[in-house]
Amino acid sequence: MEVLRQLHERKSVRVYEDRPVEQDVKRQILEAAIQAPSAGNMALYTILDITDPDMKAALAKSCDDQPFIATAPMVLIFCADYRRWFEVFRKVAEDTRAPDMGDLFLAQADALIAAQNAVVAAHGLGLGSCYIGDITERFEYHKELLGLPRYVVPAAMLCFGYPTAQQLRREKPPRFRVEDMVHENGYDLKKSDAMEDMLAERSGKSGEELQDWLRRFCGRKWDSAFSREMSRSCTAMVEAWCGKEIL
Repeated sequence: MEVLRQLHERKSVRVYEDRPVEQDVKRQILEAAIQAPSAGNMALYTILDITDPDMKAALAKSCDDQPFIATAPMVLIFCADYRRWFEVFRKVAEDTRAPDMGDLFLAQADALIAAQNAVVAAHGLGLGSCYIGDITERFEYHKELLGLPRYVVPAAMLCFGYPTAQQLRREKPPRFRVEDMVHENGYDLKKSDAMEDMLAERSGKSGEELQDWLRRFCGRKWDSAFSREMSRSCTAMVEAWCGKEIL
């Protein structure tokens, strides 16, 4: 099927042709995003269409200094949003509870499902895309920059554009096997503990070469400054949403 082929060939694209995304194409992507399933058909998210060049430049700086964000033809931020529903609920039930942590997780899931619909639609329309997880860092700054009220927090940012010829030719990084990722009827600790074997098969590395790669990858990702900031920022995000300290 065509959709399966596209899912297998889609890869992150960070270099785009110098051409705009047509308004009708953007509209199709946004319409596809909104067709995503959501909890109770509530659509617990809001999509921010970032068109201001100065705001794109600010996001490029705040999201771990990634210059391509500033020149991306199309930038969307998917926000978990319970504000709309809570305001309506308060009108009909004055003593209703306020959104809590479980509501945040549910809204985050809604936002991310919609974002992935946008990614798939964009690929089918000939556009490349790239998730920017760094939007969940520097919560206080992004909250102010984007004018986010309480019960609205960023879940994901996506950059879109028409891929350059080099990007189209670039090989997609390999994924793990179904046999490694799927556990039947419960969590399989034996499979989980075979992570090094999974990495060896995927990377073609073994022995000290694999260990050296793991040490460098740990330093670049897990023990990095941006990873620590993301954890701090997400804690602040949850506390602001819930109105209380969680740790």
